[in-house]
Amino acid sequence: MDSNYSALSKDSDVELKVKDQILGSKNESFRLISQDEEQGYVKPDNVDDLEAHDDLLDFDNLPLIFGENKLGSGIYGAVFNLTTSIIGAGIMALPATMKVLGLVLGVILIFLMGILSEISVELLVRFTIHCKASSYGEVVQASLGRIARILSEICIILNNAGVLVVYLIIMGDVLSGSIRHMGVFDQWLGHGMWDHRKLLVLIILVLFLAPLCALDKIDSLSLTSAASVALAVVFVLVAFTVAFIKLVEGKIEAPRMTPDFGSKKAILDLLVVIPIMSNAYVCHFNVQPIYNELEGRSPSKMNRVGRITTVICVLVYASTAIAGYLLFGKDTEADVLTNFDKDLGIRFSTALNYIVRIGYVLHLILVFPVIHFSLRQTVDAMLFEGSAPLHESRKRCLTLTIVLLGLIYFGSTMIPNIWTAFKFTGATTAVSLGFTFPALIALKLSKEGINLSFGEKLVSWFMLILAIIVSVAGVTGNVYSIKS
Repeated sequence: MDSNYSALSKDSDVELKVKDQILGSKNESFRLISQDEEQGYVKPDNVDDLEAHDDLLDFDNLPLIFGENKLGSGIYGAVFNLTTSIIGAGIMALPATMKVLGLVLGVILIFLMGILSEISVELLVRFTIHCKASSYGEVVQASLGRIARILSEICIILNNAGVLVVYLIIMGDVLSGSIRHMGVFDQWLGHGMWDHRKLLVLIILVLFLAPLCALDKIDSLSLTSAASVALAVVFVLVAFTVAFIKLVEGKIEAPRMTPDFGSKKAILDLLVVIPIMSNAYVCHFNVQPIYNELEGRSPSKMNRVGRITTVICVLVYASTAIAGYLLFGKDTEADVLTNFDKDLGIRFSTALNYIVRIGYVLHLILVFPVIHFSLRQTVDAMLFEGSAPLHESRKRCLTLTIVLLGLIYFGSTMIPNIWTAFKFTGATTAVSLGFTFPALIALKLSKEGINLSFGEKLVSWFMLILAIIVSVAGVTGNVYSIKS
């Protein structure tokens, strides 16, 4: 066969040359780009400049990228993951907080906590990039020291484990029933094996939750997060529509507009309920993983993700709290889902009840792995510090997943209801993660050369003082209620 090539002898030497100096080209499509450069930490003008950064970069490990990097999740994938981190079981306790706070103060606190949470997330993103941290614990250590990092990771573990325990409790309440309410399976099929709450929750854990929790990247959960947000919106629309119809028909009692200070029990309930409100927006432990996997990541893009998420969550929370309280009034349960086992007083009431309860159980199943992801990452960072990333060790990832799921299941069999769990996590771990640590990080780094505006310093001090007040009041109220 004819060829333009000739054979070379075995002893020949061959010199390879770059045609047209393509690697030295100024064309952005043909450059060696490091992960650090992509994040904005190292900005070489061309490949030759990388030699000046030998102490920062390992040239042999640089990925060769031609054209734009397409890896990672887009803005809306990140929004879904962050929204899913926030809207979980906490939304079910909000109507009960309206019963204690009244509609006016309750709605004001929903908006106030949402705004403060968004500000703290933006501060956290800013200092994460400054410290070149890849996790919540790392940015805490860079600014506050090693002991503070350990405390923050303990808070993440306790908070996330508590939240996941609550998810399993709600699934059991809705499907199997409780002392005062019938479960979905009881209403469909009568009494049977599904009355055994622990067995039912275990089946859900093994068949549905374990496969999703075994995924090793949070970006893999973008689609399930989108589905979970859609299911939460369905719940809100149904509850709000039913409440509006009953309001028009005059079937709703006049709601309480302000808190009740008429008794010691009412004041105690007020102290306990504020930490539950602060617990509603905690998502800070997932900010770094979501930012790390954001396509073309930058502070402005992550701030956009946070603001879209805050708007969605504030609207969903306010709608749910108002609609749930209007529907059930003084009979509103700590887990409002359990109220949907009775006639709502409108047409198609039974069908709407099933849609609300089953839809939200599916929502929690899809939310569960997102919260579990940061729990597993934090436990791995504490137990296997210095080891290879978790996604590179499938065996370690699966082992941690199995152990954590087992402990969470055991916890769900020991805690009586979601109000008990939220009272303690809201007053301790949640307020620490959402407000205390971000405020301390901002105030500490402002003394080390990072310029904070007067407004940012004022908000940081406000968040810190608010966190202390909420923690002291919440813990005091919880201890007193237990003694009573």
